[in-house]
Amino acid sequence: MTQKSWMYSVLEAVQWEMQNDPKMIWIFELTPPVASTPGRPVINLETEFGRKRVVNTGIDENWMASCCLGASLAGSPSATYIPYQGALMPFQVIQNVAGKLRHMTGGRASMPVTWIIEMTGQTPGFAGQHSCYEEDSYYAHIPGVRTVVPSTPFDAKGMMHASLRSPDPVVFLYPAGLRTLVEDVPDEPYEVSLEKAAVRMEGSDLTIVSSGAGMPEVVKAAETLRDEGMGVEVVDLRVLKEMDTDTLVNSVAKTKRLLTVDQSYFTLCPGAEVIARVATNVDGAKYKRVAFPDAPPPASPEMFLWMRPDADKIAGAARGLV
Repeated sequence: MTQKSWMYSVLEAVQWEMQNDPKMIWIFELTPPVASTPGRPVINLETEFGRKRVVNTGIDENWMASCCLGASLAGSPSATYIPYQGALMPFQVIQNVAGKLRHMTGGRASMPVTWIIEMTGQTPGFAGQHSCYEEDSYYAHIPGVRTVVPSTPFDAKGMMHASLRSPDPVVFLYPAGLRTLVEDVPDEPYEVSLEKAAVRMEGSDLTIVSSGAGMPEVVKAAETLRDEGMGVEVVDLRVLKEMDTDTLVNSVAKTKRLLTVDQSYFTLCPGAEVIARVATNVDGAKYKRVAFPDAPPPASPEMFLWMRPDADKIAGAARGLV
């Protein structure tokens, strides 16, 4: 295994799938599909596969999403990377076409298409007009589309392999706050389930649930709380659609306390859905949410960091709940 970043792990999975399926294509704008990591070859999909299979388009995210969908329906598995400035542009085609076609055709339409959509706003400096906190809730709302948000490079690679092989369309959310995260990732291909949450830490006093860029701060808070003697169980959602309700219910049935942590806006954040699902299945539990306030992120890094759910805020909420 080699230390790899989130995006290197993703492109390594895409590279392997493209090597083994000559029909697969990649579409991008602005950001070339290039990644490097110490001790491993540089990945450059455009150089390796040529411009007929790795297409640099104009700046039109709706067209990119539609083209990939059409290619997948015609038998060419496809993937595209949509950067932050166009993150919500493909929503209409994903919601109104991709999310409905398999149902409308009685399951006969196969759509091996993956949209990698960058979620910005988890780090200072993007400001309101370039932040995309709300994406996870928007895309998780669409029936017929799998929505995943890996929080580690290991999961990112395994879930990308699984996404590219799935007959269902997949929205693969990329939290920009995880750009610098690296960990040991196998060189060989493998799959991580598109249906299961991950229990990152086990405990009996409190369940903390988060996803994506929220996970590093949750882990920091959980380690602090454990040093104080609290038995914290940490659950990484990984999949927003379809959410793994069983893992959530089993954890809270044991701890009887649930704290959800979201880097997205408070109203209708994924944590609200987590609490709703658990509350209908577990009696006598206590609940609390921590999320970004319902306000656009400011340009000022100091103000942004004051608003963002961090380890101190998470730990404080956990102490109050316990």
